[in-house]
Amino acid sequence: MLNSTSLPTVLEGIDVWDGISHLGSTDLHWEFTSADAVISRVTPTDTPARGGLTLIPGLIDTHVHLIGNASGAPSDFLTWPLVTRPEEQVLHGLAHAQQALAVGVTTLRDLSADDVQFSLGRGINKGLIAGPRIFAHGMVSMTGGHGDMFVPPGVDPSLRRPTADGPDACRSLVRTWARAGATGIKIATSGGLLSDGDKPSWRNHTRAEIDAIIDEAHALGMLVAAHAHTREGIRIAIEAGADSIEHATDMTEDLAHAIAAAGTPIAPTLLINDAIATRRVPVSEDQAEAAATLVHSRDAQFAVAAEAGVNFVLGTDANGFHVGFGDQLAEVRKMAEVFGWSAERALQSATSRAAAAIGRADALGRIIPGAAADFVIVRGRPWEDISDLDTARIVTVVSRGRVVSGELPR
Repeated sequence: MLNSTSLPTVLEGIDVWDGISHLGSTDLHWEFTSADAVISRVTPTDTPARGGLTLIPGLIDTHVHLIGNASGAPSDFLTWPLVTRPEEQVLHGLAHAQQALAVGVTTLRDLSADDVQFSLGRGINKGLIAGPRIFAHGMVSMTGGHGDMFVPPGVDPSLRRPTADGPDACRSLVRTWARAGATGIKIATSGGLLSDGDKPSWRNHTRAEIDAIIDEAHALGMLVAAHAHTREGIRIAIEAGADSIEHATDMTEDLAHAIAAAGTPIAPTLLINDAIATRRVPVSEDQAEAAATLVHSRDAQFAVAAEAGVNFVLGTDANGFHVGFGDQLAEVRKMAEVFGWSAERALQSATSRAAAAIGRADALGRIIPGAAADFVIVRGRPWEDISDLDTARIVTVVSRGRVVSGELPR
């Protein structure tokens, strides 16, 4: 059990950016509550800020997949989970989570979770071991849908994730995930790039099934994230009332205006789709071709969407194979480049806006009283120059009020 005794609970005279704007030199106080900690006071001070060091909220990655090979040994992306016991997968998931934490990512949302991620999140939340906050969405996929195509045909059916066909079965699976400890639900409204054998253009679930999933999830207090690459998939997700859209790769200007009007956050997952399209990572010809088709005009479309007010937030789709769990800062810099953003808007996408996207606007991604004591100390001023958001510039990472990387400045 992590121990909070004798830990410092005040940092005096530190230059603070609070998740939305720059506060200047500040005294920051926090207090422990069981296995967690919250910020208690944020007080302007005349004490000169520590030269060159600034404090920002811990980053939030709204789209990851923790379970995958973290050992560095060669493995196949699709078969590794099928030949690795769940007990061992937990350790790999923890390794990935701690890699992200070391670079200042203090919250992760896993968007294809089951008992492995639920158990890992509970263990971290109870203070058994250091790790980022984990929100875990169970996926409701149709038979032959995006979430069902990560196990090749002919493999033992017991190794497949549960699927649901028909509105009643969809409601039942939402309830099953809620009972198991899911904090949200994921659906697919198009096919995928890395699932084996499907195509982005495939319809996933009927509208009646999607409506049942979203209605049941909302009735149980869970947000719904919708995987969608295609225009039709994006349109369905908007009309059905999904709480976030993942990828949205082929977004048109009309769809961008609809998304902006709805206020639906989008996790654009730029780096992974680029990596697949250019074959910088091991992928099949079909996967590379499908990705290349989708990203061909993506950046120009996304720039138009950003100008239209689409609320893009940090979501990497990190899985340890195609995108690493230390790549979140590079993703934010890439977002700033593609969208033509100011450094401050880019940093908001990974802090306050990302927190709002996962339903934790008042508790995460901010340096305010009552928010979690999760923060990062860096050299530079990343809200003015996004290149300062770099792993080489990280001095200290604090999660749940405890130093997990580096040390507090004296």
